[in-house]
Amino acid sequence: MEHNGVWHSQGLKRKTPEDENHELLNNFSLNDLNEDLFEMILSWLPTSTFFRLTSVCKRWKSVPSSSSFKLACSQILSREPWFLMVAPNLNQSIIFDSAESTWKRLSHPPLLQQESNQNCMPVAASGGLICYRKLSGDFIVSNPVTGSCSELPPLHFATQNQPLNAIVMSKVSKDQLSYKIVLVFGEIPNLLFQVYNSISGCWENEAAMKRKVNDNSEVHDSTDDNVVYFLSKVGTVVANNIQRSPSKQYSSVITTTKSNEEVVYFLSSSGKVVACNLTHKCFVEYPRLLPIFSEYSIDIVECNGEMLVVLLSEFLESASLRVWKYDEANRGWHQIDAMPAAMSHEWYGKKADINCIGSGNQILICLNSLELCTYVMCDLVTKKWVELPNCCINGKVIDFMSAFSFEPRLEASV
Repeated sequence: MEHNGVWHSQGLKRKTPEDENHELLNNFSLNDLNEDLFEMILSWLPTSTFFRLTSVCKRWKSVPSSSSFKLACSQILSREPWFLMVAPNLNQSIIFDSAESTWKRLSHPPLLQQESNQNCMPVAASGGLICYRKLSGDFIVSNPVTGSCSELPPLHFATQNQPLNAIVMSKVSKDQLSYKIVLVFGEIPNLLFQVYNSISGCWENEAAMKRKVNDNSEVHDSTDDNVVYFLSKVGTVVANNIQRSPSKQYSSVITTTKSNEEVVYFLSSSGKVVACNLTHKCFVEYPRLLPIFSEYSIDIVECNGEMLVVLLSEFLESASLRVWKYDEANRGWHQIDAMPAAMSHEWYGKKADINCIGSGNQILICLNSLELCTYVMCDLVTKKWVELPNCCINGKVIDFMSAFSFEPRLEASV
């Protein structure tokens, strides 16, 4: 019998197109897809989720070695960052997965397990790669996700006899298949830089930089000759030198301006931010954030293509941790965010050292003192400051000195 366009037979209803589509989806399997579409769908999965699913079957397990899958992964513009945490024991790889807000352990790359390389220190990161520096001064580049490593050719130039100020790493292109490492040497005003390009596989000739003559900062600041005090990692006050966590002693970032000029920023020994324009081979020193003789701990980060400064200082029996941005037009600093007073006050009198890393809108801040060790994530868009949970390995809480941000990319090549 038919009633209102619906067939009734023994209490059953005729299937509508929506019912048929729902049934089709319920019976659909990813294994029914051709290989290209199958790999394209998997490339969109978060890296942690993908690894959990590789044990499903042989087809899924073989995907990571597929060149077409790696190509599909390279088309994903960005992934939620992982943070490689640096602990006193360097022979382990512990990361914080920001997508899942969990701690994970990765297998230490075989090359870094060799006795001669066991004390390699991570010093820079970009894309899906981490750069390590050996005790000899040479470098190893690794993909922490795949464990692949490559040792770079040694340096054979005069820069080896100059003090090293900065080590930065950046992508040459957006395909995750090429990168470069920039080293800044020398003492102000005699600065030099040198670049390793993975495309050519060699170090380029060193280049000298001059102080930017059309900038007010060219006038020598006589206060630099006075004693400046900074907080050290061990909680003591040190004069005339910033005593950073060893992994962050070359703390520096690289940005690209709207006119495609590359600029490397680092902290000088007197606590000033130095901006080195690699395109024009010149540098400037930014004005101090705090007056001379002030006690503070400082670090620089890159967020969304901009250089920011994170500063922990004390004033009127309270501690404050603030994020600053330099205004090129007005030649001055302005505050863009601050840790809530309820969180920062506990650091008053602790003689803490901060080591920070930026990624997108986020800044991960490692605060260390003899009494406390905390990791805080700051979101510059939502203005939220969240303390991360402790990392426990075999029931023991692990303290970290610093961190490096990278994207978990299977396709990143060394």
